Amino acid sequence: MNKQALVVEGGAMRGIFASGVLDAFMAQDYKPYDFAIGVSAGASNLLGYLSNAPKRSYKVIMDLATDKHFFNRTRFARGGDLVDVKWLIEESNRRYPLDQDALFSIPMLAAVTNIETGNADYFQLNSSNLPCVMEATTALPIAYRHTPCFSGGCYTDGGVADSIPVKEAYRRGARDITVVLSQPLNYHMRPTRAPWLMKRLLARYPSVAESMLVRAENYNQSLDFIRNPPSDAVIRVIAPPEDFAVKRLTMNKATLEQGYEMGYHAGQTHLASRNGIHGLNDDNCHFCL
Repeated sequence: MNKQALVVEGGAMRGIFASGVLDAFMAQDYKPYDFAIGVSAGASNLLGYLSNAPKRSYKVIMDLATDKHFFNRTRFARGGDLVDVKWLIEESNRRYPLDQDALFSIPMLAAVTNIETGNADYFQLNSSNLPCVMEATTALPIAYRHTPCFSGGCYTDGGVADSIPVKEAYRRGARDITVVLSQPLNYHMRPTRAPWLMKRLLARYPSVAESMLVRAENYNQSLDFIRNPPSDAVIRVIAPPEDFAVKRLTMNKATLEQGYEMGYHAGQTHLASRNGIHGLNDDNCHFCL
């Protein structure tokens, strides 16, 4: 049986777009997927979606990720974290507890980057590993100075090794894959401008540094896979419009609110296409937005 999968890209504050998309899905009780894979902020967004918690991800981003407890340049300049990932996770769970029965009703995986190999590992979330995996998948290199270790390994942000795990979804048997991106469709990632600086900053983890240096190549290969899927697969894409103004560390709430509304609208448009509105349906909606 061919599986349906949902893949959600990360992108830090750019994840506000996916939070809107998934809230639109929840509004119509749309959850046809056999499994889901998220990366970094994409994994956080999936927690709200799979646990049937509308606006949870929105509140996490708008109220907590903009808080100085999470993002603090002064703390970073003094040798601390630019972003306190662990605080964000713990505070999110305290304010907005997850319905774990609902959350684990559909298998969810999160991508992390193994610091020894520099490759992506994929953990299926459960009640015992949830805090560790979520910290690891969102542990931005350099910005978060801690290195989460569990299950015999140590990890950093999954976006380093696999920003859009669409190939992994295909490898796991998905042949109908919906991908929620955090960049417009015409985006093309450029290589790191200063490879020497990246190697210096990540001198403790040379494999991670090497992955960072080929990140753009891997990212663009994932986009090529999406645009030219295997003949036995259908890949549907939901991406921000070209005027999407949210950046990785945007803290302006008006800009974030606009990004959320764009995501919500894109989610509604996607569902309208799937339902055959505007003349689009499963037969002619191979690359729906």
